Amino acid sequence: MLNVQSQDVVTLPDQARGQAVAVEQAEAALVEHYARLVRLAYLVLPPSLGPGRRVLTAHAVTQRALPRGRASEAPDSLAVVPEPRPGAGAGAGAGLGLGRNGDPGYAYVRLQVLRTALRAGRPFRWRTWPWRAQLPPLLPQVWGLRLFPRSGGAAELALDQRLSALSAPARAAYVLRGLERLTDADVAAVLGSAGAADPGAALREADGLEARYELLASPEFDPCSLQARPTDLVRRRHHMKAAAAAAAAVAVCAALLAMPGTGWGPDGAAAPPYAQNPAAEAALDPAELTKVAPTAWKQSARTDFSAWPARGSLTGDRALLRRALAVWARPGPSVQVSATPGTPAGSPPGPAQLLYAGEVDLARVVLLYDGLRIVRYAEPKNGTSGAALDFARVDGATAEEANAVVVARADGNVRYLTAPWVSATSVRDLLQPDAEPMELGRAPDGVTDPLAGPARAGACRSWNVLQVQHDASTRLMTDLGELVPAHLTSGRPETPRESTGPLSLAGWARTACSLSAVRSHGVRSVNLWQYARQQLPEGDGSATWMCTRAETWRGTGTRVLAHFVEPGRAAGAVAAKAEDSPACGAREPHVLAGVLWKSQSGAWYLLAAGSRQVVSVQATGAVIGSARGHVLSVRTKQGVQAGLKGQLADGRGISVLR
Repeated sequence: MLNVQSQDVVTLPDQARGQAVAVEQAEAALVEHYARLVRLAYLVLPPSLGPGRRVLTAHAVTQRALPRGRASEAPDSLAVVPEPRPGAGAGAGAGLGLGRNGDPGYAYVRLQVLRTALRAGRPFRWRTWPWRAQLPPLLPQVWGLRLFPRSGGAAELALDQRLSALSAPARAAYVLRGLERLTDADVAAVLGSAGAADPGAALREADGLEARYELLASPEFDPCSLQARPTDLVRRRHHMKAAAAAAAAVAVCAALLAMPGTGWGPDGAAAPPYAQNPAAEAALDPAELTKVAPTAWKQSARTDFSAWPARGSLTGDRALLRRALAVWARPGPSVQVSATPGTPAGSPPGPAQLLYAGEVDLARVVLLYDGLRIVRYAEPKNGTSGAALDFARVDGATAEEANAVVVARADGNVRYLTAPWVSATSVRDLLQPDAEPMELGRAPDGVTDPLAGPARAGACRSWNVLQVQHDASTRLMTDLGELVPAHLTSGRPETPRESTGPLSLAGWARTACSLSAVRSHGVRSVNLWQYARQQLPEGDGSATWMCTRAETWRGTGTRVLAHFVEPGRAAGAVAAKAEDSPACGAREPHVLAGVLWKSQSGAWYLLAAGSRQVVSVQATGAVIGSARGHVLSVRTKQGVQAGLKGQLADGRGISVLR
């Protein structure tokens, strides 16, 4: 037999004499235990890779575990598995942890998988050539789909978070103990052979984690049982269009370069192609960032984002600021970019203002302001993979709106960076109007403690808002899924006031859940107006009519909802809605809406109500009736189709909200 010892030969650091393993034996072990080896690689790989790349890398690491060369070309080639170190322990495979009934082929491929996975977790150094495991895998590849393991329970999630806090050798030690059932001596020997610098330290670090080894067999950590979801289809379509446009541009440029002379003609006062632009260069230079003094807001004539000082522990980290500015100007394909409707997501026009740079939870966060937009850059603490870039339009912000910016959002919780003039923060549940607000702690740099955000799905049982104190003013701000929370007001559209009075809070308790209709819509403020009360037929009590109007930062896309609140009901019903309508606003402080209502006796009525300026209301269509004043009640049948129209005191007509 030809004994070939290639670069895939495994040797212990002490150069112990090894046990030979044929390539066919290693291949058989890999095929038989493939799912277990992939799970081992997935658990040891750094979580910073993200679930999708972590799954593909785990499969790539396992598939590369065989010795180099094909068995058909060198059928007798051998790999060497090291023998146990002297004194490492007794038993089958002691000091080596052969496992799988002492199969040396399995021990070999497991050692190769572990060694490659540990290499993937080492810090990336630009001056040295990276290990192959530190780069995205060439194979396998998946196009157009995102793959990730099935979700487990709370215990699996907690274990995954604790494992992510360990070093790669410590994760490997924990997994070898729990998944492979190796003794500490075997674990130390395997880690040493895999290239761990200090196996003892890895074991001690793993000792600090609760021994919940049964959870390692959960589907949460099974990269062979996957869920598939599509990638961002809209972005993919845009990329295809951009690629087609780029190809056309390249073709046009090539044709122009091939033309004799100077092409189409001179470009006037424009600089030569690819000339460096001083303003663009300054926008990418961290030294050019504007940093407002901590007390400048006290003397400033403006109380908006331009008066915010630069805060956070990393305002002097030029490398972080340079990355944030570079990603803002040229976000790569791996950067998750989001922008509120109507917000341009282009590069900065010049040097921006630094609002915050620091560590929040598990990320490094940078907040920037360019006079038009708030820009949030976030990257993981342990790398730059999975960076995010968010844009929000804030032009024309006033002291009522420039009170807070979302600095972090995780697990349904929100952290805010508050304005320097905010003296106190608290949490109020709009669905509990009689409850006192709960104090919300803040760090010295203005970052609040986590605040449970409004419910995004399922039953609406609470709606937490941020309450801020500024001098004698108390304001309510609600998170609608964007960087800047929306300001909540109440009262007539011409003269809205803060929503902290008992009547305002009682109104919001019945309409707060409808705020989900304007989530992620670029909302600047929402005003609640109780515009009418109506005595119900048959003596069934008194109903309340309200309207909410959501104004946007871009000016268009406003949304208006009319609410009908029956006596004894905790929440109102949406009777009508409209978009880009002036109704219920400062320009047209009028509204008219109707609803089909069933009395306690079972009779059906068409009810309608308008604001005080409405002097008459008329029902049309399948229901005929009219009334002087701003309310109408007409007996009808279930399911009829009716129209409404009214007349204002100045003689103008008003149509129903739709």
